[in-house]
Formats: sequence, structure tokens, C-alpha cells
Amino acid sequence: MSTPPRSSAGPRRYPFLVEGLTALGLIAGPFVLPLLSFAPNTVNQILIWGLFGLGFDILFGFTGLLSFGQSAFFGTGGFIAAYLLTQNILTSVPLALLIGTVGAMVTGVIVGLIALRRTGIYFAMITVAIAEMFYFLENSPLSAWTGGENGIPGVPTPIIVLPGFTWKVGTGWAMYNFLAICLFVGVVVALRIVRSPVGKILSAIRDNPLRAEALGHSVAAYKLTAFVIAAGYAGLAGGLLGVLQGFMPPDAFSFDTSGQLVMQTAIGGVGTLFGPLLGATVWLFLRDFLQSTLNLGSAWKLVLGLVFVLLVCFLRRGLIGGLVDLYKLACHRAEVEAEAPEETPMPIVTAAEPMPPKHRDGDFEAGVILKATGLTKRYGGLLANSNIDFTVKVGELRGIIGPNGAGKSTFFKMLTCEVPPSSGTIVFEDKDITGKGVTEVCQLGLTKSYQVNQLFTRLTVRENLTIAALAELRGKFRLDLFRNPAKIKGLSEQVNHTLDLVSLTARADTTVSALAYGEKRRLEIGLALATSPSLLLLDEPLAGMSPSERVATVKLLKSIAKGRTMIVIDHDMDSLFELVEWITVLQEGKVLTEGTPDQIKNDPVVKEAYLGGLHE
Repeated sequence: MSTPPRSSAGPRRYPFLVEGLTALGLIAGPFVLPLLSFAPNTVNQILIWGLFGLGFDILFGFTGLLSFGQSAFFGTGGFIAAYLLTQNILTSVPLALLIGTVGAMVTGVIVGLIALRRTGIYFAMITVAIAEMFYFLENSPLSAWTGGENGIPGVPTPIIVLPGFTWKVGTGWAMYNFLAICLFVGVVVALRIVRSPVGKILSAIRDNPLRAEALGHSVAAYKLTAFVIAAGYAGLAGGLLGVLQGFMPPDAFSFDTSGQLVMQTAIGGVGTLFGPLLGATVWLFLRDFLQSTLNLGSAWKLVLGLVFVLLVCFLRRGLIGGLVDLYKLACHRAEVEAEAPEETPMPIVTAAEPMPPKHRDGDFEAGVILKATGLTKRYGGLLANSNIDFTVKVGELRGIIGPNGAGKSTFFKMLTCEVPPSSGTIVFEDKDITGKGVTEVCQLGLTKSYQVNQLFTRLTVRENLTIAALAELRGKFRLDLFRNPAKIKGLSEQVNHTLDLVSLTARADTTVSALAYGEKRRLEIGLALATSPSLLLLDEPLAGMSPSERVATVKLLKSIAKGRTMIVIDHDMDSLFELVEWITVLQEGKVLTEGTPDQIKNDPVVKEAYLGGLHE
């Protein structure tokens, strides 16, 4: 059963439902939680850990960056605020918290520029090392300011002074009101961020950073943005911890703090924003229950560790992820019972009007859009391409063929600047792009589809195309953290047009992982099209398709070729000869010959080198 298409921004029926439910839950907390034996101090700690986890979930759950060093920013924000307040430099607690948050974010910029130079386990280990360095600095060289092992005592509670109104925040449930407001504001800000264009790009980076970069997004800049946002949330939470406890503890910088944050997020559910809050609730409630009620003493960590292992093994997406899976399963069963299964016909590709290439300023040599001169690529002693001269005219449909190992893929990667040439130059629209990055050339109007699908598999079809269109409409980096994507001019039209062009409108709101192979191949082409390229390179677009799928895809390629320059690599000779106007033949990394499809078919040199000497 297909669902009606939505706009590319994915508008929700109740846009403020989550915020409203959050507010209701926080208001009900003081009335409901005491009935469940929650002590006010425990509840207040849960709120602080939930706020701490909001930033971490943006970093880990939405961007895919696992950091074990968040305690560095938690402690930095907390100790800055505590020092300012206890040394009578400031008397305003909110202002001190703000300065501590900014200090944590500045620290996040510095640390991020170092740590984000590596990915995966290396990034995680760098964050561990940096957190340990901060812990050492707090306890030794900076102990005169931080109090060393004693921390900073005497942190005052907030006094909120407004015109005609003064609120002196107390302790216990009185402190809960202040912390609940802070958490609610944090939730609202986090929701705006993850729903913004930046949030959508962060999710794409989590799924496939290389493709996000190839579509024209500055992945490094967006990763740093997520890292700094997480540092800001950590700094605010650290400051609130000092306010809650009346002193800033030295263990705020400890590795246990970072480890507890990671475990709480995993228990509650990664990529949900509320997972850390739920995880903190489970963690702190069980801690108090095991220590106070069961009198386990320090053994509570052993029991809680076993609970964590069981939850991770059987609920890999955490408690919230498990509930979502149960809901989807129930909905799926209801749909199956309500409808008889229908055979899905092979989609027919319509000849929709192609999107015009993006207009870019500047003129270039009439008739020539791409020119490569002396292009050579060496991998050590292996010569992949040698001294290739290659010229493509505006509006041309060029095919590239050659036997396996002829250097076609390497040649394509050099043209799109995925790999730098060992020698030679590449000129695109009269601009020398030799040595530029793949992001920069995509922004100039040169992009490709991949031989092996490079999609954002956890996102929907519409969201995939939105990621591509955002790069063309916003440039490679923009900090529109609170912007509604639905208000970006031309975004919805561009996404919907691409959906129609690749015949995926009926599947627009389907997760990519649920698509058939042929649909994924069309989406792969659609991602490249959504950037409005003036030169489109297609790397084996027909690979792995059934005969009927190939026929449909050839029709698609003919449709999108109107008014656009295209270069196609494929091993389906009949389809390629039908599609292109001029063919370049590569052999052993060199240009063997060039000509029309008829000339290549009848060229004895090509038959001998590529077709194995076969005759008609």
C-alpha cells in the first residue's frame, strides 16, 4: 500500500506534538514520580543527565561519532561556572552557566579540530586520551582554580530576577522546576536542530559520509558542528550539576562520567534524543534501588552491568527502539490482515521533462565542457592510467568501454576528483579542477553515480534526494540550525521532480533498505540528478539489473540526457551503443580508439582487444 507523497521536508501532522508531550511529562513529574519512590535529588540528576545526553545523541545517534571524551566538556563548563560564582566574579547563576557553556563550546572547537582528523575507533581513542588529559589538568596543574581533589564548594542556587518578578530557586522539588525548564529548552533546541537542514545532513553523514561528501556537502565542517553542539550541552549540564549539588565535584572530568553517558544512551535508545533521559532514569533508579533497598553496596555496579549487557544483546536499539519496533510490527500485521497481497508490477519509467542543469556564473570555451590532458595515475609500481587525453563537448553523450582492468573506474574517479592524478590536468568549464576535492567539483556542477550503490540506507527515498538537493541549494556548508527545510525555496519542487523523473514517487516515503535492487539503482542515479549537474558521469548504471529493468533504465537515461552532458561506463554493449553518440575505448589504462557506435562495432582492433576477436 503506497502512501501519499509528502513534501521533501516531511511535514508532520502535529508539528509540536513532541514538545507538548515533553512539557506535560515534566509538569506531571513532581506529582507522579514520588508515587514511584523517586527521590527529588535522583529526579534532578536524571534531568541533568538527560540534558547531557541530548548533545551526545546529536553527536553519536544522528552523526555517528562515538566520543568517550564528553566528560572533558562536562567538567569544563561546570568548573568555569563554579569558579565565576564562588570567586564573586559573577553573581548571576544563569550568566555563569551561559559563560561555562560557551567555554565548553570553544574547547569543543579546539578538541574537535584535532580529534576529527581521524574516524572510527581512532576518533574514539583520541577523545578518551583528551578526556584523561583534562582530568589530569584539573587535579594537578590547575588545582589552584579547580580545587583539585576537593572540587569547588559553595556554588549558589539560582536567583532569577525579572522586571516585577524574583524567583529564588530552592532545593529538592523546587530545584526540579528550574532544571525542568532547562531540559525543556534543551529538548526544543535539539528538535529544531535535528529537523533542520543541518540535522538532515548529519543523519546522512552517519549513514554514508563518503556519499554525503560526493554530493557537495562539507562533511568535516558538519562533523565539527555536531561536536561543538554536543560540547555545549555537556558544558551546560556540568554547570547545572554544580548548582544542584552546591559544589563542583572533581569526578566530573573522570572517564566514568563519559562511560556512564554512553551506557545510558545505549540503554534508552540511540538516535531518539529521549533515549539518554530514559537511560538515565533506569540507571539512577536501579542504582538507588540496588544500594538502598537491596543493600548491595558497591556490588550494584555488577548487577547494573549485567542489566546493560542483556539490554544491548536483546534490544540493540535500546528501550525506545524496542518500543518502536513493536509498534511497527503491530501496524504491519494490521495492514497484512486488512489487505490481500498484490503483485507489484514492473514500474514504467515515464519520459518526464528533465531538470535543467544548475546555472553557474562565468563563461567557458564554446563547445567544450571537460578536457583532460596527459592524465596519469600510478599506485606505486602499478600504472592504472597513462597519458590520457580526453575532451567532451557540451550536450554530448559519451560512452567509455574497455575490458576489466582497463582503468575505467580509476579514470572516472580522477575526473570527479575522488582521487588525485599523478600527473596531468583536468579542466571543467574552463576551470582547472586538478587537485580539488570531490565536494568542490560537485558544487561546480560535475557529479557521478556509483557502480556499487552508495545510498543513505536508513533514510527514506525522499530524504535521500533531499540531502542531494540541499547541497545544490545551500552550498557545501551553512549553519541554518533552526531553519525549516520546507521553507527553502525550490527544495520541494526539485525533490518531487526527481522522484517523478526516476519513477519513485510511489516509493517516496519508503526506507531505502526496503527497496528492490532496480529501484535502488534508479535512486542512485536520482541522487546525482538532484544536484542539478551540468556534467553527469554514470558508472555502470545497468550493473546487476534484469533484462526488463535494463530496458526501463535505458529509457530513463534517454530522458535525463535531454539538454545535459553525460558520460557513461557500462558493460551492456547493446544498451550503451543505443544510448550514446561517441565512444572512447580504454585498454591497459590508455585510450585505444574513439568513434561512433557503428565505427566501434566494426573496428577490428576493438574486436580483438575488447570483444575477444569475435566477428558478427
